[in-house]
Amino acid sequence: MPSSSPLPPSPPPAEIRTWRDRNALLADRAQALEALVKGYLGAGRLGLLWLYAALFALGWSLVGAALTSLTDVLTAIVGGLLLLLGLGVMIPAGLAVGFGLRTDRRIRELLRQWAELDRDPVLDRNLGRPGLSLAWLVPSAVLCGAGLTVCLVLPATADPGHDTYAVVVYGMGLGLICWLTGLVGVVKAAAYRRWVQRSLALAARR
Repeated sequence: MPSSSPLPPSPPPAEIRTWRDRNALLADRAQALEALVKGYLGAGRLGLLWLYAALFALGWSLVGAALTSLTDVLTAIVGGLLLLLGLGVMIPAGLAVGFGLRTDRRIRELLRQWAELDRDPVLDRNLGRPGLSLAWLVPSAVLCGAGLTVCLVLPATADPGHDTYAVVVYGMGLGLICWLTGLVGVVKAAAYRRWVQRSLALAARR
């Protein structure tokens, strides 16, 4: 889930700052924070996260089909092709999510740096974005709970004479993908609320 637009740079060090006055600083600060918040909690980022998770689940489904088709030589050949195809889908999707998480860490650092430059009560209050945080938190929590339920219930209810080991592993893998995807969304929403409370709300009271 990499960001499609470039991130604002870090604010210049204090000794080389060239803002002509405080209003110019606040204007640049506002522009940078708005871009960073959009890059961190924008609806497009949530859509990309779920898209990459769906692609990863598709790849895992192909791997699961390969695992459950190993019955003879012919199906083993087909299973090997499905395995390669599944890995070919999973690896790029996993890398995209990893790059997105690295971008998120960079955005959180930039949010901290730009927020510490000064205080703007009106802008800082608008940056709270509780609705946007809930838009990430609620569906992510539901997905996280559903995935965790699958991971716990499936092995506990598997019929040893009917459900094979490969079927259980395949189902638990899908549940784990859902759980991790939801967990990423929950952590992002919680991290943003923590930043708002610590870097903006508390600082404004000083």
